[in-house]
Amino acid sequence: MPYTPTEKRKAAARVRRIQGQVDALGRMLDNNAPCSDVLQQIAALRGAVNGLMSSVLESHLRESLAPVAPQETVDDAIGLVRSYLK
Repeated sequence: MPYTPTEKRKAAARVRRIQGQVDALGRMLDNNAPCSDVLQQIAALRGAVNGLMSSVLESHLRESLAPVAPQETVDDAIGLVRSYLK
């Protein structure tokens, strides 16, 4: 969970953008958009959700590990998680 007010605002903004993408996908399906366009929108959604997950997880790791681990260890853990999320 984002801990600082700035992180919370950024996460909320990402969620609003994702919601807009979901709404657009729904309209595309309702309007029988070409499959390639639908797939492109789904891929964009997947990227947006993965970005949100990465951001929230990074915030959580920084808050949880910072008091007990050196900064380099925290950065290494975040880098590892990011590589798995791609």
